[in-house]
Amino acid sequence: MRVSLIALTFVLAAGGALAQDTLYFSAIPDDDETKLVERFGKVAEYLEEKLGVPVEYVPVKSYAASVTAFRNNQIQLGWFGGLSGVQARLAVDGARAIAQGVEDETFVTYFIANSETGLEPSDGFPLAAQGMSFTFGAQTSTSGRLMPEFHIRQETGMAPDEFFSEVGFSGDHGQTLRLVSSGAYQVGALNFTVYDSALGTAEAENTTLLWKTPPYPDYNWTIRGDVDATFGEGFADKVQAALLGMTDADLLASFPRSAFIEATNALYTPIEDTARALDILE
Repeated sequence: MRVSLIALTFVLAAGGALAQDTLYFSAIPDDDETKLVERFGKVAEYLEEKLGVPVEYVPVKSYAASVTAFRNNQIQLGWFGGLSGVQARLAVDGARAIAQGVEDETFVTYFIANSETGLEPSDGFPLAAQGMSFTFGAQTSTSGRLMPEFHIRQETGMAPDEFFSEVGFSGDHGQTLRLVSSGAYQVGALNFTVYDSALGTAEAENTTLLWKTPPYPDYNWTIRGDVDATFGEGFADKVQAALLGMTDADLLASFPRSAFIEATNALYTPIEDTARALDILE
């Protein structure tokens, strides 16, 4: 398994870039770190075989850290959410989205509630949750913050901290599920794939799926614009081809995605527009 946590820690402290005979990539920390290392260590091995260069996965501690690492050339490739992908591409000239999951064309956020609230599933926004406690995921998560906040404001005419009695940020989707399941928060919003993967567990059994947002574009692989100069002409296209050609069921299940398809920066214009409307982008 190729993981370079120590290397990134040293480089961040020194303020430099990692050695460029190796392709470094990372991913937004949207789940437990142990699971992420297992998932992306295998992806590194796959990419190394397909690309013919050393490839290492670099764990990061936050969504913001993944964008910073990309901006500073400490990683050249990132598995980002919709919003963090926009932030990364705005930070690096020539950066482009090259792939997304089939599911990412029409991604949705789930609003869930602790079962003891008595809230019931609804075809529309769960207005009955007014006055309850609520948790987002990470502050710059597309599915865990950006789109939920957009719909809260659109459907209620109120800011989240006006509609709910208390608003928190769990840090990742798995933690959102745990907090709502335990009753620490009565309601929360999270990535639908994380919730669906947890069905059948005690944590999911203690919650009710209240509402699914309308679809929007989300996760994406984004690559720096200077990788061809570093690794050779056509390298970015080679990385894209490797991702689109990923057919191993175990690898895909770890995302979880059924396949990867081509993506472009233009697909994420609605995410950028929403983030600017909410004053989330600097």
